[in-house]
Amino acid sequence: MKIAVIQPKMIGDVLITSVIFEVLKEKYPNSQLHYIINSNTLPVVLNNPYIDEYILLNPEKEKGFKGFFSQTKRIKKQKYDVIIDSYGKLKTAFFCFFSSANKTISFHKWYSNALYTDTVIRTKHSISTATKAIEHRLQLLEPLGVDFKVIKPTIYLSHEELNLAKDKLISNGINLSKPLVMISVVGSSMDKTYPYKFMANCIDMISKDNDLQLLFNYIPNQKEDAKKIFDLCTPEAQNKILFDFYASSLRDFMAITHFCSALIGNEGGATNIAKALNIPTFTIFSPFILKNDWNMFENGDTNVSVHISDFIDEEISKKKNTSAYYYSLFKPLLFENKLNIFIKNNILKS
Repeated sequence: MKIAVIQPKMIGDVLITSVIFEVLKEKYPNSQLHYIINSNTLPVVLNNPYIDEYILLNPEKEKGFKGFFSQTKRIKKQKYDVIIDSYGKLKTAFFCFFSSANKTISFHKWYSNALYTDTVIRTKHSISTATKAIEHRLQLLEPLGVDFKVIKPTIYLSHEELNLAKDKLISNGINLSKPLVMISVVGSSMDKTYPYKFMANCIDMISKDNDLQLLFNYIPNQKEDAKKIFDLCTPEAQNKILFDFYASSLRDFMAITHFCSALIGNEGGATNIAKALNIPTFTIFSPFILKNDWNMFENGDTNVSVHISDFIDEEISKKKNTSAYYYSLFKPLLFENKLNIFIKNNILKS
């Protein structure tokens, strides 16, 4: 049997959706499993032993109708028996419809019954610590007669990658015998970025009287924003931040994160990566992100998250105000004790 899973979206989504493959390989050990993803997200699932082949889409080059036709043709040429569309948008629905696959599966939407052979209605409430983000993806296996079980995403790094990351850290003056903390300092957008001053306050809390080292996680075009946060930190915190240390690639970032005691900061792909590497996380959620859908494997100890709704009773989901307004209410003082306990239990435990 030849099965494809489609998820042409963000890094975090591609990583989370990869749990499907482990279950499929267990159910169909002789199957050929392909992952259809955007080329820029490949690093997060590279070396996954349950994926036999990657079909890479390039949205930067494959644009418009011509690009869509080219992608559809490539998918149809593979002659899949089953396609599981975890993305579930019209574009990927048409990929499935024109694929000639015997079975195509996705989530139920108003148009889905006309474009897929099987659709799944998402559960409204979470049934495990995996939360709905993972549970909904595993639900897509129901039409194949696969029972639900909790699977945690995993990142597969080679010994060579880890050794190179270790050498890089040491050559940049980082002492691996001291705690090293990755700070997810800037979110993927302003709506997902904790206010600069508040983030600086959190970094000050982490640094105060603690013998540790801090790395900032940001992409090149966010360096100016990261520097603004650095400048707002106390001199004590600044002395512990290796601001110019930078991962050269996503695989490099993952290998470096492997050596960290924890990852703290804005919710996003970096948080999902850290969890997949079994690195403790303290996550600050954006006001308009549903925490209970995305706080995967939270246990109040090694994986902890905070959201404004934990502290302030307002109807945020109705978006009566802007994210900036809700962020202004979400002061670090609200979760200072929770953060300090996390630091004590996960970073200073040695």
